[in-house]
Amino acid sequence: MADFMGMMKKAAELQSKMQSMQAELEAVEVEGVSGGGVVKVTLSGKGDLRSVKVDDSLMKPDEKEILEDLLVTAHADARRKLEDVMSEKMKALTGGLPLPGGFKLPFG
Repeated sequence: MADFMGMMKKAAELQSKMQSMQAELEAVEVEGVSGGGVVKVTLSGKGDLRSVKVDDSLMKPDEKEILEDLLVTAHADARRKLEDVMSEKMKALTGGLPLPGGFKLPFG
């Protein structure tokens, strides 16, 4: 029975740490780039798109499709970086233990 109580205490501690980490996510920002830096997007720690920056050189009507593709690529780059940041935070939170199957990260 003592093992069960210890597990419950650890679960409560982990829940508290998770809530704290979710609050920290509001302050986390990652930047994704594409096209050698001519397109940049910024995501919040929860995956929300916060800003898009486009170099003036891309603002030509005949390059609209290129710009659209670069925006998608920059967003994907930022998303990958966010996943890396979150993976590191989760490792620190769980002491390196793998997450149980089906467990979703807060931005997933």
